[in-house]
Amino acid sequence: MKAAVYRKFGPPEVLKIEDVEKPIPGEDQVLIRIFAATVAKEDPSVRKAPGINGFIKPRKKIIGFYLAGEIESIGSKVSKFKVGDRVFGSPGMSFGTYAEYKCMPETGALAIIPSGLSFQEAAAIPNGALTTIPFLRDKGKIRSGQKVLINGASGTVGVSAVQLAKYYGTEVTGVCSTSNIELVKSLGADLVIDYTGEDFTKSSERYDIVFDAVGKSSFYSCRNILKNDGIYLTTVPSPASMLFSFLRSASSGKKLKFAATGLRSAKKKIPDLNFAKELVETGKLKAVIDRTYPLEEIAEAHRYVETGRKKGDVVITI
Repeated sequence: MKAAVYRKFGPPEVLKIEDVEKPIPGEDQVLIRIFAATVAKEDPSVRKAPGINGFIKPRKKIIGFYLAGEIESIGSKVSKFKVGDRVFGSPGMSFGTYAEYKCMPETGALAIIPSGLSFQEAAAIPNGALTTIPFLRDKGKIRSGQKVLINGASGTVGVSAVQLAKYYGTEVTGVCSTSNIELVKSLGADLVIDYTGEDFTKSSERYDIVFDAVGKSSFYSCRNILKNDGIYLTTVPSPASMLFSFLRSASSGKKLKFAATGLRSAKKKIPDLNFAKELVETGKLKAVIDRTYPLEEIAEAHRYVETGRKKGDVVITI
């Protein structure tokens, strides 16, 4: 099978298309023929420097966190899925979606693709959904009637967050650049702040939840736009922000909360994938795809994602 392989850390050019051995599913595994994957914001970091995928050289030669495809074969003990099922999901830290095939356990983070969705659209759902749902629903305890601000509203997590916040019946303010205002409005945002001309942290408005979906603000900078019992959610907390939050919480009800959503178990991700499926099928959640690249142009896709300007997801067709 063809796959994007890298054998050393470095720039996008270290990703090479190679023929590698096609995996064979174990008795409790399914073999997925991958038709679409995504280049998540985290992927370039995994590619270019030692860290979660090894220190001297890459531990896993094929990376990629999210996929959509069709089950081609199953192990003898598999009962949850059948050959021909269209599925989407994430193999988590085992990576491997930059390839034509991937084996996953039937208990992995997989769900049936929502009806009417293409493989490309399906691949663009899990990243945002599996991050946004535990943040807003579980950490933020979001509920109808609240005022919610989403910083980074046009990114992968942001576009999902705007839609989910509207699903829960809140008043949503999105923060993005000038070129993305219409996109964020189309997703349901009641108000949009253009950060190139206005500092949202200086707003006179007060919010129940401030969700920084891109990790570019801090609890300290947002403390004055939070209500007294408000919650600040961030995908990238700094040590200083965590310390300030602890000290601040001792004297007020304002709180900072963080969740390592990517490290959650498949058991916890599966219900959220199915919830996202329901939202898609009822028109409450839609995929946002910025650009699509063939697998052969994976290096170029990485270059684009590293600019930090992508809207929604960048999808790889395989």
